[in-house]
Amino acid sequence: MRPPSPREQRGSVSIVLAAGLGAALVMTMGVADVATVLAARSSARTAADAAALAAAQEMAFATGADPAELAAAYADRNGAELTSCTCAAGALAATVEVRAPVRDLLLLPGDRVVVARARAVVDLPAPTSAG
Repeated sequence: MRPPSPREQRGSVSIVLAAGLGAALVMTMGVADVATVLAARSSARTAADAAALAAAQEMAFATGADPAELAAAYADRNGAELTSCTCAAGALAATVEVRAPVRDLLLLPGDRVVVARARAVVDLPAPTSAG
């Protein structure tokens, strides 16, 4: 059997190049999807932090508002939905959980959400004795 001539091998380079370009495209799409999920996770963390801080501030300096309602409002302003708030009046800590949507991914279509939790602690100054 004789080896193929250069004229017979010309088409094989095109196939290898097309496969390489296809693999590069899929990897690029995967990197874009990872970046999208990381950005959504960061937004969810920001929303959870804001919600927990709002609830804790209301618990420390009561204005008559419901801490859970304030937490929900702050989560909503930051593009997330409050799913739980442990922020009872008179407590010294607020713990919240939020869900935020992830934009459409390129490789994995469908609805996706990320979940974030945050805790804010009210640290009131100790009373000083006047002497």
